[in-house]
Amino acid sequence: MAETKGVLLPAYVLADESGSMGPYRQDLSEGLVSLCEGLRAQPMIAAKLRLAVLGFSDDVQVRLAVADMRTETSLPQVAIRGLTNYEAVFDDLLGRIPSDVQWLRGEGYKVHRPVVFFLSDGQPTDGGAWRRPHVQLTDKTQTPTAPNIVACGIGDAQAATMVEVATRKEFAFVAKPGIDIGQAVAEFFHALTASLVASSHALGTGSPTLVINKPDQFTMAIDEVGQ
Repeated sequence: MAETKGVLLPAYVLADESGSMGPYRQDLSEGLVSLCEGLRAQPMIAAKLRLAVLGFSDDVQVRLAVADMRTETSLPQVAIRGLTNYEAVFDDLLGRIPSDVQWLRGEGYKVHRPVVFFLSDGQPTDGGAWRRPHVQLTDKTQTPTAPNIVACGIGDAQAATMVEVATRKEFAFVAKPGIDIGQAVAEFFHALTASLVASSHALGTGSPTLVINKPDQFTMAIDEVGQ
């Protein structure tokens, strides 16, 4: 039997590219660049991660396929377009994540449960249709590779919706009222990078743990709805 190459954490960034994000396109692009460059600057950390960046609006577009940031030279480019279809996100992940995990295992790696970082500035325009694929994706009996989902809401995204999207209440965050959305986007990517670095460190210990850092100027969404 071939020796295992190591343990990997697949991480997916789901970035809202709907029309309302138009004024913040530059902030989104700069956040993605800072994430990629932050991981490249720490090759020992990047070795334990595989990063994918997906942009969503009416559909999902691949901005960066599952990549080893030690060798990946391209940077993800966002494109502002369309509405905020959450159903498209979870339908896409239902097929994408099991396939990616199978491929990584075929390459000789053990694979830790994937993590999804979801950023949206609005409510879903597909009504409640997204709940069906979301339930299927996050139910480990239906999807053994079910990911952990961290949901961050900015702009018009509501706290209650982020709590529904996140797989644990403590993984749901909303930007504090009055914060500049561009700043909120930057804080999201700072926290995302720190979370991946800390989680990668934990993979090398006897008890691997997913570490999620709360973005500055955000509150836990449950604090907003738990009244």
